[in-house]
Amino acid sequence: MEFTREKVLLKAENINLKYGENHILRDINLEIQNITRPNLNQGQVISLIGRSGIGKTQLFKILSGLNKPTTGKVLIGEDLHPVQAGEVGIIPQNYILFNHRSIFSNLKLGLDNCEKPHTEEEKKTIIHEHAKLFDLEQHLNKYPQQLSGGQRQRVSIIQQVLTGNKFLLFDEPFSGLDALMIDKVTDLLLKVSLLHEHNTLIIVSHDIESCLAISDTAWIIANQQGQQGATITEMIDLVHLGLAWRSDIRLDKQFIELVANMKYKL
Repeated sequence: MEFTREKVLLKAENINLKYGENHILRDINLEIQNITRPNLNQGQVISLIGRSGIGKTQLFKILSGLNKPTTGKVLIGEDLHPVQAGEVGIIPQNYILFNHRSIFSNLKLGLDNCEKPHTEEEKKTIIHEHAKLFDLEQHLNKYPQQLSGGQRQRVSIIQQVLTGNKFLLFDEPFSGLDALMIDKVTDLLLKVSLLHEHNTLIIVSHDIESCLAISDTAWIIANQQGQQGATITEMIDLVHLGLAWRSDIRLDKQFIELVANMKYKL
């Protein structure tokens, strides 16, 4: 499988988070590189996997620029500058949308906040193109409460894509879903990653199998015996293992063994 890893797109350096004497995160270091494949727009899909209560939400907020760590820094972009709130698109579990606005109007907010200016006619065209791609075109005149949870999730994701953010941070996108819906969300995330080579999806979740099935790189966050605060205990390079970018991956014996092994380690 031909690919190259090129420039660094995001880097977390020596992230520590303490509340008083309580150490939540300890020595978090990770680096996301741009992966390119011949004749493909190949975005990155990254997973940060840890059990519930381990500190994933706090790391989510630090990576997005919403919260500052006690020590350390998060660097993003071509020049690797310190992350600022608003530079990373956030898709929370509850898919925050304005209920008094139509789906079209909610999506237009993304373009209104985009750095690249568009005419009103251009905005309309872009919205319809994305709505068609994600099977929402027939719902543009509806309101969020008229849509299913899966449809609202798609609207929330597209809204963040339209802002122009290349970094999209997902909080537990598989939580509470049955197997069929997990497959649909997986397909959706892959479609978003392929929209642009620099699109970088960062999934924060406790769902080991779903994360590993979609990711090219994953980091395990866990506690270590005798140490305070969760840290990265393992990095899994699924590309190197030959387990990335495969639609049949859940049936692969090596993948099944990997998932079982990771569940034991969390």
